[in-house]
Amino acid sequence: MATNKLQHFIVIDDSKLDCFIAEKVIKNTGKCESVTSFLQAQEALEFIKQNSLNSLDPIIVLVDIQMPIMNGFEFVEAFEKLPVNTRKNYHIYVISSSINDNDLTKIPQYPSVIQFINKPLTSNNLSALLAKDK
Repeated sequence: MATNKLQHFIVIDDSKLDCFIAEKVIKNTGKCESVTSFLQAQEALEFIKQNSLNSLDPIIVLVDIQMPIMNGFEFVEAFEKLPVNTRKNYHIYVISSSINDNDLTKIPQYPSVIQFINKPLTSNNLSALLAKDK
């Protein structure tokens, strides 16, 4: 990914405030082509199924673990059942304030999850993510 390349982002978090903060941090990087937020993971999954965005670079997905109806792990499990041609267009990062050992041990078991990020999303941890996500 070229350094001046703009990225597409998807934020999945049941907290409107956390979505707002993530959107602001993402837009302030200057590397954001678009950011789409979802308060429910199921809606994000449907969006991904229906919108095959053909981006040269994978779309970065930030998904919270602790959510009602469909939590972050359930989202990732459903995502991993999608066709490989769909999955390859997305890089998933789990974002949470949970430091639960069970959650932290569970995350590496999912091939689609690249990394765990502590909440709140900051410009520093987003910059580190963008530097690694090349």
